Amino acid sequence: MVTVERPPRADSPSRHSLAKRFTAPKEFLQDFVDENDATTGVRAIDKHAMRQIAVRESDYQRRRFDRRDYAEDGEGEDEEHRLRRLEIEREEQRVRLEIERRRQTGTLEQAPARYTPVPDHEGARTPARPVLEGDRTPTREEYYAQLEQPASEHQEYEREIGRLPERKRRWDPTADDIHGSPDGRAATDASESETPIKKSRWDAGPDEVAGPETKRRSRWDMADDQQAQETQPAAEAAQDAQPRVARGVPISDEELNELLPKEGYRILDPPPGYEPLNAPINRVTEGLFSLPESGVMPATDDGVIPGDLSGAGDLQFFKKEDAKHFAKLMDGTKETDLSLDELKERKVMRLILKVKNGTPQARKVALRQLTDRVRDFGADALFKQILPLMMERSLEDQERHLLVKIIDRILYKLDDLIRPWTHRILVVIQPMLVDEDFTTRAEGREIIANLSKAAGLAHMIQTMRPDIDHADEYVRNTTSRAFAVVAGALGIPALLPFLRAVCRSKRSWQARHTGVKIVQQVGVLIGPGLLPHLNGLVECIQGGLDDEQQKVRTMTALAIAALAEASAPYGIESFDSCLRPLWDGVRRQRGRPLSAFLRACGQIVPLMDPEWADTFTQRVMSVVTREFTSPDDDMQRVVLKVVQQCASTEGVSPAYLRDEVLADFFRNFFEPRTASDRRLNRLVIDTAVVLAAKVGSHEIVSQCVDCMKDENEAFRRMAVETVDKVVRLHGLAGVDERLEERLVDGVLFAFQEQTVEDDVMLDAFGTVINTLRHRCKPYLPQIVSSILWRLNNKSPTVRQQSADLVTRIAATCKLCDEEQLLHKLALVLYEYLGEEYPDVLGSILSGLRGIVAVVGMSSMEPSISDLLPRLTPILRNRHEKVQENVVDLVGAIADRGSEHVSAREWMRICFELLEMLKAHKRGIRRAAINTFGFIAKAIGPSDVLATLLNNLRVQERQNRVCTTVAIAIVAETCAPFTVVPALMAEYRVPELTVRTGVLKSLAFMFEYIGPMGRDYAYAVAPLLEDAMLDRDPVHRQTAATAIRHLALGCAGLGAEDLLIHLLNLVWPNIFETSPHVINAVSDAVLALAHALGPGILLNYLLPGLFHPARNVRNIYTRLYNDLYIRAAAALPAYMPLISPPTGNAPDTDAVQQTPSLAHDNQAADEILYRHKGAYDVQHPAMLWL
Repeated sequence: MVTVERPPRADSPSRHSLAKRFTAPKEFLQDFVDENDATTGVRAIDKHAMRQIAVRESDYQRRRFDRRDYAEDGEGEDEEHRLRRLEIEREEQRVRLEIERRRQTGTLEQAPARYTPVPDHEGARTPARPVLEGDRTPTREEYYAQLEQPASEHQEYEREIGRLPERKRRWDPTADDIHGSPDGRAATDASESETPIKKSRWDAGPDEVAGPETKRRSRWDMADDQQAQETQPAAEAAQDAQPRVARGVPISDEELNELLPKEGYRILDPPPGYEPLNAPINRVTEGLFSLPESGVMPATDDGVIPGDLSGAGDLQFFKKEDAKHFAKLMDGTKETDLSLDELKERKVMRLILKVKNGTPQARKVALRQLTDRVRDFGADALFKQILPLMMERSLEDQERHLLVKIIDRILYKLDDLIRPWTHRILVVIQPMLVDEDFTTRAEGREIIANLSKAAGLAHMIQTMRPDIDHADEYVRNTTSRAFAVVAGALGIPALLPFLRAVCRSKRSWQARHTGVKIVQQVGVLIGPGLLPHLNGLVECIQGGLDDEQQKVRTMTALAIAALAEASAPYGIESFDSCLRPLWDGVRRQRGRPLSAFLRACGQIVPLMDPEWADTFTQRVMSVVTREFTSPDDDMQRVVLKVVQQCASTEGVSPAYLRDEVLADFFRNFFEPRTASDRRLNRLVIDTAVVLAAKVGSHEIVSQCVDCMKDENEAFRRMAVETVDKVVRLHGLAGVDERLEERLVDGVLFAFQEQTVEDDVMLDAFGTVINTLRHRCKPYLPQIVSSILWRLNNKSPTVRQQSADLVTRIAATCKLCDEEQLLHKLALVLYEYLGEEYPDVLGSILSGLRGIVAVVGMSSMEPSISDLLPRLTPILRNRHEKVQENVVDLVGAIADRGSEHVSAREWMRICFELLEMLKAHKRGIRRAAINTFGFIAKAIGPSDVLATLLNNLRVQERQNRVCTTVAIAIVAETCAPFTVVPALMAEYRVPELTVRTGVLKSLAFMFEYIGPMGRDYAYAVAPLLEDAMLDRDPVHRQTAATAIRHLALGCAGLGAEDLLIHLLNLVWPNIFETSPHVINAVSDAVLALAHALGPGILLNYLLPGLFHPARNVRNIYTRLYNDLYIRAAAALPAYMPLISPPTGNAPDTDAVQQTPSLAHDNQAADEILYRHKGAYDVQHPAMLWL
C-alpha cells in the first residue's frame, strides 16, 4: 500500500492530522504516474496498449497496413489487371520521388500565387472562383476584389432568364431573404422549389437565440428544457423516413430537432409510395444522450462481454475492436431467416471468436471443430474472417498466435483449395518474417512453408512473381524472405531455374535486386544445408557484382557473404569466379557498397588455403586500414569484423599483423569516443582478443596499460576489460618485469579511481593477480593496504567490492607465503561481521571463507572457537547472499575444524540450519543439507538424526523433502546402520506425512549408498511391503521410488528372491491413473527388470499384450516398448515359440515356451521354494502361462 497525504490548509490547527491521510494500492496509483508529464509533454502509454503489436512496431513494420490485398473478395483480379495496377503504382512512386528530389534541389516549379477565373463552355467568363495553392487562405482584400469583378454579357443574360441566379453573400442576408419580400416572391419561389431557405446561425440576434432569458446557459442545463418542448407535427409525420447517417451512426428526427435551430428550416413530406431502404431506427432519448438499442450492446475498453453474442460460449474478454468483425453475431437475427451460406458464415465466426477470446477449454473444442470441418466450411468462409482479424491494429501477441495456429491447422486439410487465397495469406503472413521476436518469425516461416507445400511451387511463383519488382521496398523485402522459406520447404533445386531467370532480368533492376536478396536469405535460413547447391546459387548471383545499379551490387556482395558464412569452412571452389570481381569492387567502391564488399571478403578469407589467404589478406587489408578512420559506424563495425576473420585465419602471418595492422588499430579505435558506444566497444575488445591470439598477449597489454590511467572512466573500463579477457585466455607469458609493474599499477589505479563500482574492475584485478602468481609478491603489501583502506570507506559498495577482492586474491597470497597479510585481513573482516548492509556482509563472509580455505583451521586468526559463535546469530539473517556464504563457511569449518567447537555449539547450529531448509534458493538448501552431514560426522549421528526426524512433522513440503535428503546424507556419511533402525522405528508413527518422509529418506539413502544397500535390503523389506499395500497412492508412489533405487543397487548381488517379491507388490499398481504414480511405478518395474533380467518381466507382460480390453493392452504395450528399448538384444531368447496351425482346427498347443524361458521359470520356482517360509507367493507368470 502507498500512503498519500493531502496537503493541509494554512489555517488548519494541526498540520499533521491523521484524518487527512489516505491509502491506496500501489498498482492503482502507478497507473496515474507520468500520465501527462508537464515537462516533456509526452503522455504515458497505457499498459494494455503496450501488449498490442502495432504499438511496438517501427514505422517500417507498420507499412504492412498499406497493403489491402488481403481484403479482396472472391477469386481476386486476374494477372493482367494486377500487373497493370502494379505498373501504375510504380509510376506513381517514381513521380513522387521525382517531386521530392526537385523540391530538395529547389528546381520544382511553383504554381502562380494568384486567382484565375474559370472559363465557361461557351467561352464566357463566370464569376471568378479562387484557385488556392495548397491550404493557403486568401486575404480579405484579395477575396472581395476577386468577387467584385464585372460580370460578362452572357452572365447577365443567364441571370435574366433565370438560368444563373444572382450571387449573394452568405454572411449578410437581408430580412427579405429570410421572411420573404413584401410581394411574396421569395415565399412563392421557396414553395415551388420545395427547398427550405437556410438561415445562418451567425445572423440570429440575441433575442432569437436566447429568447426572453438573456443569461447564457450551458447545454447541459438546457437538456431538460429541450426534452420538455413539443416536437413539430411535421417531425412526427417523418418518423418512417430513411435515417440520416453521420460518421456511421444513424441519426433520428428527434436528434435532428435537438441539434438544428427551430427556425429557418422546413421539413418536407416524403413522396407518395416512398418506402425507406433501411428499417427505421427508433431511439429512446434522454436529454442529449442516446441509449443503445436492445439488440446491440457495444464492447467497452474494460472488457465487458456483450450478453447477446449468440452461441459464443465462455469468453474471457471482448474488445471494442471485435465488434466490427463479429457484428453479425449481435444483430439478433433468427437462424430460421438465414440462408445456408449465412449460417455457415456465422458458425465460422463463433468458432473463431471462441478460439480468439474464449477460455482454454472452449478454445480447444472450437479449434478441433474448425480443423475437422474445414472442408465443409470452405476457404472463403474461413479466410474472410481470419485475414481481417490478422490485420487489426489492436491485435495482441496471444491473439495473433491463436489465429496463426488456426491457419496452420486448416492448411493441411484444405490442400490445393487454398490456392485462390494464397496471395492474400502471404500479404498477412509475410510481415511476420521481419518481426523482432524470434518466435513470431518462426511461426511465419512455418505457415509459409506449409502453404507452399499445399499450393505447390508453380502456384507460389505465379503468386509472388508480381511482387518481385514491386515499387515498395518493404514488399520486395518480405517477398524475398518468403521465397527463401519456399526454397527451404520445397528444395533449392526446384527454385534454381526461377532464381537464375530473376537474377538476370533485363526488365527492371528491382527484380534483380530481389532475386539476389532471395539467395542471401536462403543462405541465412538454410545454413550448411545449401552446400550441395552452392555452385548453382553462386552462378545465379555472380553477375550482380558488375551490375549497373549500386543497390544490386551491394546486395550481391551481401549475398556472397551470407553464402560463404553458411558454407564455412568448405566451398572455396564455388567462389573462385567471384574473387576477381570482389577485389575490383573493393578498389572501386566507396561508402555502403564498399562495406558490403569488405564483408564478403572477410567471409571468404577463412575458406581459403593458408598461402592464398595470406596473399588475399594483404591485398584487402590496405583498404581495411584506410577505412579505420571512416566516420560511418556501420563501416567501422564491418572493418573490425574483417580484421577478426583475417587474424583468425591460419595463413595470415603474425608479423604482418604486428607491423601493418596493430598500430593503426589502437590509434583509431582505442579512444574515448569508442568507449561511449557500447556495440562498437564490444567489437573492439573482441578484435583485440583475436589479435592477441595471433601476435601475443604482451603486445596487446603493452598498448592498454597507458589507457588504464586515462581520465575518462569509460575508456579506462574498456582498457581494463580488454586486459582481463586477453590475460584470462592467453596468459602473461611474454610480459617483462617493466611491463608487469606498469600492468599492476594501471589495474590498481583503475580499481581505486572508479566511481561506478561494477564487476569489470574486480574481475580484471583478480585475473591479473592470479595469473602473475609468484611474480605478484612484491605488489601484495600495496594491494592489501589499498583493500584495508577501502574497507573503511563510508560507501557500502566500496566496502563490498574490497571484500570480494579478498576472496579472489586469497589463494595467491597463500602461494606467495604472505600468511601475515591474510591474518591481518581476516582480523579486519572478523571485526566487520556486524555490518548492517546484507550485501556487504555477504561479501565479508565470502572473504572469510576464502581465507579459511587457504590458511587452515589450526593456524587461523581469529581462532575457529572465536569465529563460529559469531556466525551462529548470522544464520538467522534471511538475505540470500548472507545465507549462502555463512552456510558455506560453517560447512567448511564443520568439515575440517569440527574439533575446535563444542558439541553444544554444533547442536545450536543444527537448529538454526533447519530454518535454512525453507530458503528459496537451491544452493542455500543444498549447502545446509551438506552441513548436516559434516556436523553428524563431527558429533555423531544420534543427536542430529533426532533433530531431523522431529522436523518430518512440519507442514511445509519443501522443508520435509530437504529433511529427508539430509537424513540420507547423514546415513551416507556415518554409515547406514546408524540411521536405518531409527527410520524403521519412526515408521511406526501413525502420521502419514512422517511415514512418507521415512520412505523418501530410504529412497535417497539407497540412491546415495548404491551397492551398500544390499546389506539392508532384507531388513527394510517388511517396511516396503507394508507401504506398497497402503491405500494412499502417494505413499505407494514413494515406496515404488525406494524400490527402484534398491533394485538398481542390488543388481547382480544375489537378492533376486527379494526383488521378485517386490515386483509382485509393485505390479498391480501399473493400472494407476495418477501421472506421478504411473511414472514412479514404471521406473520401479524397469529397475527390477534390470536387476532380474528381461525374461522375468517378459513373462509378466505377455498375457497382458493380448488382453481383450484396449486400456489394459495400452499399459502393457507401453511397458513392453520400454523394455524393448533397453534390452532388445536379450528378448528373442525369451520369446514363446508359436507353431503354425495344421488344418482348420485351432491348435491349443501353438504357444510353447523356449528352453531358456522354461529354465528361467524353473530357476524362479526354485528360488521361491527356498524362501517359501518368508514369502508364500507364487510367480504370476507361472499362473498365467
